[in-house]
Amino acid sequence: MANIEDCPGFETFGADVKAARQAKRISRKAMAEKINIDWRYLANIENDGAIPSLPVIIQLIKACGLPVERYFNPEIMREESEQRQRVSHKLKLCPEEYLPIIEGAIDGALKMEQTAKQKEDA
Repeated sequence: MANIEDCPGFETFGADVKAARQAKRISRKAMAEKINIDWRYLANIENDGAIPSLPVIIQLIKACGLPVERYFNPEIMREESEQRQRVSHKLKLCPEEYLPIIEGAIDGALKMEQTAKQKEDA
């Protein structure tokens, strides 16, 4: 098992897994069973920053809906603000039926921004 220091880009992996699992309201035991690992191993990943094997990483990324780029191509993710990354991740976790509400809020914000710019230009 690798250490965080040996895996740049994986500094937040365990915390991200835990947050995604909790957002999906899945117990640690259920998640561990889903990807066929011991729940104590999952606790070690989430709480102690243990870096699992590549097959387990892939399973956790899929099961949690995590952005693979964050871990395997962190340079791309660093170009986006931390807040934009958080919102993007939460959007992936959001149930489909709530997406029209979120889209409406974004459309409203963009329209307000456009109106403000038009007033500045006038």
